Amino acid sequence: MPSKHKVATTEELSDGSRVIAEIEGQEIAVFQIDGDYHAISNYCVHQAGPLCEGKLTGDMYIDDNGWDWNYDDDEKHITCPWHGWLFDVTNGENIHNSKYRVPTYGVEVEDGDIFVIR
Repeated sequence: MPSKHKVATTEELSDGSRVIAEIEGQEIAVFQIDGDYHAISNYCVHQAGPLCEGKLTGDMYIDDNGWDWNYDDDEKHITCPWHGWLFDVTNGENIHNSKYRVPTYGVEVEDGDIFVIR
């Protein structure tokens, strides 16, 4: 049965910030992006790097015409500091290859407290 684990308060997390907490022996990061909270494992599936200690950025992509580069400034991609693998913090998916993903967890906010469900 999943249980709730308090990791922070809403006052502690501003937009684009994160907190990393140890929950049942596993490090999990909670990100606040555009008023929403997302929790993912602080473990890169590539070589076990501390994924959530990396830079939070947007994404470069090629336009539909196959020629022009664009930048999506919605900062929701975390870059592993060891080897640069990029993951979407909202769903845990590697942005270049969807067969790679990191675990995500539910987040609840109650009376200004942020809980991870695990």
